[in-house]
Amino acid sequence: MSKNLTQAAKGRGALGNPDNRYDELQRESIDDGWDNLEQAAAPIATTLTVDSAKTVITYNKSPDVPFDRSINPYRGCEHGCVYCFARPTHAWLGLSPGLDFESKLFYKPNAAELLRKELNKRNYQCQPIALGINTDAYQPVERKLGITRQILEILNEHQHPVSIVTKSSLIERDIDLLSDMAANQLIQVAVSITTLKRDLASRLEPRATAPDRRLKTVERLSKAGIPTAVLAAPLIPVLTDSELEMILKTSRDAGAAWAGYILLRLPHELKEIFQAWLNEHEPLKAEHIMNRIRDCRGGQEYQAEFGTRMKGTGVFAELIKKRYQLAMKQLQFPGMPEFNSKDFSQTTVPEPQLTLF
Repeated sequence: MSKNLTQAAKGRGALGNPDNRYDELQRESIDDGWDNLEQAAAPIATTLTVDSAKTVITYNKSPDVPFDRSINPYRGCEHGCVYCFARPTHAWLGLSPGLDFESKLFYKPNAAELLRKELNKRNYQCQPIALGINTDAYQPVERKLGITRQILEILNEHQHPVSIVTKSSLIERDIDLLSDMAANQLIQVAVSITTLKRDLASRLEPRATAPDRRLKTVERLSKAGIPTAVLAAPLIPVLTDSELEMILKTSRDAGAAWAGYILLRLPHELKEIFQAWLNEHEPLKAEHIMNRIRDCRGGQEYQAEFGTRMKGTGVFAELIKKRYQLAMKQLQFPGMPEFNSKDFSQTTVPEPQLTLF
């Protein structure tokens, strides 16, 4: 019997461990006659491994995102969101984008130290940093390790602007620090909400904060003076797109200053992982959902071209766009404030050796 599982493990999103795209051999589960495929999957423990990074800021030139640099304290994410576009990045570690992604986590214990060094380089130019973009900076392990808090403390010390995207109420732990940063226009937070249906959320994103609790987080952050937005993300055709207007309305009622949406993305191995999930959890809708996804992706499961990968193309994608625009006009979100980059300051770092001049 192969490493690939065929039944859901409790508290996990993916149904198995498909081989990653760099593996020379591909494996397939088979019935060996001993009814192994009918047995319930055993619980899968979460493991933590040190990520020996030499730098912590990653730069990008993507025209699809409003930032050119980001920090990810963790690789992999225990939230287990079956749709996560970051799953295929675990293949770079020689691991599966399936259950490995949500159970074999890597963390950067020296992230704050590395960040301080990078911010104090002579040629560093301050621009907003996006924190926890690839994987959630407030996933459950952050409660114990506190790496995200340490990073925020360094950024606040240097008066450096930062944006955060999360689906975790754990961010409320840091309201004191975030409030201080908000007073100097150094922070923007976005809370992502995929669905308002608790049952669906528990299957799509099994270890993430419940959707109604996330709305409470939006409310608490907003009341603390922290600029907070909501992302209806990912918006899944047929499965969750009908909730778009309600997500925007409840977000506005909770105090969100802005809202956006991102269409489901299925790069690399994620196509297989998501389709397996649909067949297990939404068998009657599975074909309809995949057909609508293809309608938005030029007949394919995914297109990676800049400019269209976040919103899709075609009639269905255009309809979603118009619905979003109409809802935003009716709800009159006040908008997010501008970042303050002018007060950034560097601290004196001892030189490893004397300079010549």
